Amino acid sequence: MNYINFKSEYDKCPETSVEGFDTEAFSGWRDIVRQLNKKVENALVVDCYPGVFDEELFPHLRECADFDLIIRMDDIFYDGDRITEMMKPFLTDDRVRGIYYYGKVTDFIDREKLKEAVKQVNEALRKNKKVLVYGFGAYLVCQKGLLVYADMTRWEIQLRYRKGMPNFLQTNYKQDSLRKIKRGYFIEWRIADRHKEELYDRIDYYLDTDVPDDPNMVCGEGLRAGLRKLTGQPFRTVPYFDPGVWGGQWMKEVCGLDPKEKNYAWSFDGVPEENGLYFRFGKVRVACPAMNLTKYQPREFLGEKTFSRFGAEFPIRFDFLDTMDGQNLSLQVHPITEYMHKKFGMAYTQDESYYILDCQKDGGVFLGVKEGINPEEMIAALKEAQTGKVRFDAGKYVNFFKAEKFDHYLIPAGTIHCSSNDCMVLEISATPYNFTFKLWDWDRLGLDGLPRPIHIEDGEKVIQFDRTTEWVKKNLVNHFEVLQENEDYKETRTGLHELEFIESRVYDVNTSVTFESNNEFCMCNLVDGRKAVIESAENRFEPYTVHYAETFIIPAKAGDVIIRPADDGPIKVIKANVRF
Repeated sequence: MNYINFKSEYDKCPETSVEGFDTEAFSGWRDIVRQLNKKVENALVVDCYPGVFDEELFPHLRECADFDLIIRMDDIFYDGDRITEMMKPFLTDDRVRGIYYYGKVTDFIDREKLKEAVKQVNEALRKNKKVLVYGFGAYLVCQKGLLVYADMTRWEIQLRYRKGMPNFLQTNYKQDSLRKIKRGYFIEWRIADRHKEELYDRIDYYLDTDVPDDPNMVCGEGLRAGLRKLTGQPFRTVPYFDPGVWGGQWMKEVCGLDPKEKNYAWSFDGVPEENGLYFRFGKVRVACPAMNLTKYQPREFLGEKTFSRFGAEFPIRFDFLDTMDGQNLSLQVHPITEYMHKKFGMAYTQDESYYILDCQKDGGVFLGVKEGINPEEMIAALKEAQTGKVRFDAGKYVNFFKAEKFDHYLIPAGTIHCSSNDCMVLEISATPYNFTFKLWDWDRLGLDGLPRPIHIEDGEKVIQFDRTTEWVKKNLVNHFEVLQENEDYKETRTGLHELEFIESRVYDVNTSVTFESNNEFCMCNLVDGRKAVIESAENRFEPYTVHYAETFIIPAKAGDVIIRPADDGPIKVIKANVRF
């Protein structure tokens, strides 16, 4: 089926070119080892993000010199069973959710072994011997010598979990991948990011390990130059796509995905906490987690107000939910802030909205409860449906609104909701993404053949049963307000609800529109039109082109920008930012 009447130019691999470091970027183990061999004098310290393939990296890196002493960080951590026991209160019994861990990597390291390792390294260096310290947390043992940081994106880690990779220092090869991801998301990645934050300005070489046996490396200053460049211009993160039991067909065509796949359900295109970045240094492309930008240049990237409110966290995400010629999403609800804080240790929750990029005649959105329903009766019906004896009658309890292209449905936390089949949703939401309480999944199994996690016991505590039909119509469905309209553009406020911290506006642009920065970031998507050009109002960056359905970020430091159609015909852009 054709969903668009033009050839899509959607870019699945957006890159940022960084000049001045072509001779300081290397590809393949042979060139990387040769370069490190030239540079290492006394100590080579290779700190790693948990998830890199030690069995690949370590044999190559030990070839960089004739080392007299080798320290493996795995030998300094507590053993895997003890680490699991220490993590137990934060892992919980839930399949997908735990509690955020706010400690440090040193919490899981044997202090006596660490002291002994530091002593051995210092003694070896005093005797002019060559030392290799390798593994997660290596910098804790040695702050001298050449520092290499071996990094990778979270999406690649998740793919490795699915293929059987265990968690850090674990043997859970065959464990459900959702439980592995949970351990990473709530604990391992938290302590790893916190540790990495202290190293950005110290890194001598940055090693991209995303593709097994095909590493790329750039000098640390090259990485830092790339990150600094992105704070001053529009850019895109590298999107990723995944199938699902409810997935559709729209993204195959528009995003140029493999037509042989059964479906694609969702995509992250604009989630710095999860997506990666591609930097181009001459002939070498280096992948880097977009999280590095948020952590290394938070004020320049986010803006002072956003940073003061959220710290070094990117608070908004854009993602795609594709049910075109697919199935309904699970009926769900997100926790209200109080519940989120008390149970999961998070300061804010997953408020969101559905902007309809496209839909077919049967498409729509389930949103809020119907007038006069009995909450206890509805919860009892949900629980009974989980026994498999009956189906939950969603239409009896939950409103259904038939959707049209460019509708916008606001979904403050606590509102029961889901997209139906035959919708293409641009989901605009707060960043916490792992806190969806599924209430009913239409009698389906996941692609792994297992029942998808259901959380009625959590959901019943947060559903706001006073958000009934008339309230939803008044507050959450196409809550549009035209702010400006002239021959150049029309500006419409489309949300979000006053309970949500995100402001969203849609711009129908005939000639051009200027987005005033106010020294804060914004996130956008070209929701209609083939192509748009973004220019700096103050000549801070070169013109930047985006295509239909692409999400792009305008950092705080980029300043005011002008957006105009790149060819004939108007364009439509949705913009989201933090409301102050």
